[in-house]
Amino acid sequence: MSTTVKSSVKCQLVLSRKDCRIMEVSHTLTLNETALQQLPDDKKPHFIFEWLRFLDKVLVAAHKSDIKSCQQKLVAQLVNLLRESLGAPARKLLARCLATLFSVGDTFLLFDTVNKCNDIIKVKDDSPSYLPTRLAAICCLGSMYEKLGRMMGRSYEETVATLVRSLKSSESQTRLEIMITLEKICVGMGTAAGTALREVSRAARTALLGERAAPVRAAAAHALRRVLPLLRLAPADLDAIAAACLRAAHPSDYALRCAVADLLGALIAATQAGDVTNTNTKMKMGIQSVQQSKKDSQKNVVSLDEALNLLMGAFLRGGTSFLKGDIIKSGSGVNREVRVCVTHAYVIFVQNMGGVWLERNMTTFLTHVLDLVANPKAASSHVDAVYSRKCINYILRNTLGKMLGEKAQASACREIIQIVAKQMNSIDFNPENAKDCNQETLFSQHLLVCALTEAGELALQLGTSVHNLVTDTSLNMIDTIFTVS
Repeated sequence: MSTTVKSSVKCQLVLSRKDCRIMEVSHTLTLNETALQQLPDDKKPHFIFEWLRFLDKVLVAAHKSDIKSCQQKLVAQLVNLLRESLGAPARKLLARCLATLFSVGDTFLLFDTVNKCNDIIKVKDDSPSYLPTRLAAICCLGSMYEKLGRMMGRSYEETVATLVRSLKSSESQTRLEIMITLEKICVGMGTAAGTALREVSRAARTALLGERAAPVRAAAAHALRRVLPLLRLAPADLDAIAAACLRAAHPSDYALRCAVADLLGALIAATQAGDVTNTNTKMKMGIQSVQQSKKDSQKNVVSLDEALNLLMGAFLRGGTSFLKGDIIKSGSGVNREVRVCVTHAYVIFVQNMGGVWLERNMTTFLTHVLDLVANPKAASSHVDAVYSRKCINYILRNTLGKMLGEKAQASACREIIQIVAKQMNSIDFNPENAKDCNQETLFSQHLLVCALTEAGELALQLGTSVHNLVTDTSLNMIDTIFTVS
C-alpha cells in the first residue's frame, strides 16, 4: 500500500473517531453547551442535529420525573435553537421535540413558547438570514398544535390570525410552511377551532385561486381537505371550492393534481354525507332504530345527480357551476391536466362513499360515467377521444375492479352488458338515415369500447363465476357482445 493511501486511511479513521466522540458527547437529555462551544463552527450544526435526534428518541421513553427536573432548561435550550439558522431536517426534529416534551412533561411553559413563536413570525425582517428562524417558529407551532390539540387552549386565535396575515407578504417557502401549519392546526384543534376554521378555509381558497407556486397550492388543497369535515357546507361553498380546485389544477404537476383531486373528490362526497350516514346506520342498527334516528340523520347538501353533474361539467368543459351555469375555464377544449385531475376526483369520490354505496347506486354511476365518454365534448379530436377513453377506463377499473366483491362485480358486468345492448338497439341502421346514424355511431363507439373493455376485465376477475352470466338466457351476453362486431 502506498504512503498516500495509508495517510488518507489514517485521516478517515481520525475523522470517524472525532465524529463518534461528537455523537457520544451529544447524547445527553439537555444540550451540552460547554462541548458545543469548544467545537469549530462547521461542526456545531452536526452536534446540534445529533443531539436533537437523540432527544427525539429518548423523550418518548423517558420518565416524567427525569424530564420534570430539567424541563425548564430544556425548553429554554430548544427555544434558543430557533435562532440558530437550522436546516429543514433539524427544524422538523426541533418541532417534534418541543411537541413531545410538552406532551410527556408539564405544560407550564407551553403558552409562553407559543407566544415566543408568534413574536418571531410577527417580526418584519425579510432578510435571508432571518428566514430559517421564521420557518423554524412556524414549523414548531404546527407540530405543537397537531400533537397537543385542545391542550393549546384559545391560543389558536392569535396564531391563525398571525399566520394568515403573514401569507400576504411572505415568499413562497414561508407560504408553504404556513399552509402546512394551518393544516396541522385544523387536525389538532378539530371543531374547537370555531371561527378560525373559516379563516383557514378562506386563506386556502385564495391560495388555490391566485398562488403561483405549485407546492403552495398543493399544501392549500391539503389544508382545505382537512377543514371540509369540520365545516357545515352550503351549495355556495360547494360551487366556490370546486371552482378553486379546477383553477388550481392548471398548470399542475403530479403532486398538485393528486392533492386537488383528493380535495374535489372529498368535497363531492361531503355533499352526499347523508347517504353514507344512513348506509352505515342501517348496517349497525336494526330497522326500528333506523326509523327512530331519521330525525337526526344528516341531509345531503345537493342531490346525487347535481353532484355528478358538477363533476361532468368539470370533465367536459373545464368546470361549470351547477348554481350559475357559467364556464369557469374558457377556451375551446379542456386542458388535459384538468381532465386527469377530475378523473382522479371521481375515484376519490367513490372511495369516500364506500363499496356499499357503489353497489346501491351502480346503475346511476355506470350510466353517468359511460355517458361522459359518449359526449361530443369528450372527443373533439382523435387525441382527446383516446385521452377520454383512458380516463373512463381508469375510473371503472379503480372502482368496479377494486371496491366490489364477487357478487357485486357480477352485477356490474350484467349492468354493463345491458347498457351495451341498449346502445346497440338505439342505433338506426336504416340506409335512409345513414348520415345521422354515422354521426351518432361516431361518439357511441367510445362508450362501447370502454364498456366492453371493463366487461372483459370483470370477466377475467370473476374467473369461472362468469359462467352464470354467459348461460343466462335473459342477458344473452355472448350475442350482445358479437352484435357490436
